[in-house]
Amino acid sequence: MTKKPLILVTNDDGITAKGIKNLVQIASTIGEVVVVAPNSPQSGMGHAITINDPLRIYKSDIFEGILAYECSGTPVDCVKIAKKEILKDRKIDMVLSGINHGANSSISVIYSGTMSAAMEAAIEGLPAIGFSLCDYSHDAVFDHAHEFIKEIIIKNLDDFPQKIALNVNIPHHTKPIKGIKICRQAQAKWVEEYEKRTDPNGRDYYWASGYLENPDKGEDSDEYALKNGFISVVPCHFDFTHYPQIDSLKKKFI
Repeated sequence: MTKKPLILVTNDDGITAKGIKNLVQIASTIGEVVVVAPNSPQSGMGHAITINDPLRIYKSDIFEGILAYECSGTPVDCVKIAKKEILKDRKIDMVLSGINHGANSSISVIYSGTMSAAMEAAIEGLPAIGFSLCDYSHDAVFDHAHEFIKEIIIKNLDDFPQKIALNVNIPHHTKPIKGIKICRQAQAKWVEEYEKRTDPNGRDYYWASGYLENPDKGEDSDEYALKNGFISVVPCHFDFTHYPQIDSLKKKFI
């Protein structure tokens, strides 16, 4: 028999989130799953790591028949400690992160704990995919995307580009999925708004909110794909170098 691939699953919504339960269910039909996920919600943590506090890991029985650990750290911590300690003597065939409650399209990839976990895996040379659903609800519906998620995982298990993580975003269940589109990241940005409030002790504090401003009208972007009922797949890499500017900058220092 062919040996099952070893799949590490993590997320940023915490080990009890509905999204990771769905991802574990899907991944378990493909390979051997090990879960290492935060013990509490870590949304918006980006690529943060824990350096001033100890990391604590405990076995969890939340997933029947699945080896799982809850970690006191960030999503990136989970990937690091899984590779360096928990699975240090084994070859990880793929890292899956999610399914996130809420989209991580466009500029959101920068802030996302879900995608930072996937990018950390890519840094380590591991095939990695981050999955997000356009639904922030605690009781979000994922069933409509199961077969598409399974297809994306299987098609990338044996042929995956080095140092790349896939950012996969899925439309809300009320919008029929038309298919999968390979896209670029939309050139959009978050516009923050802060509501000033006063606590019972008379001290001011601020409550953050905001909205995505998307002037990008291109039909090849992730935002366009999601708006039109497609699952968007964006290949991401962690090299932030803007290569076209290198020669231009060099001229300034001659």
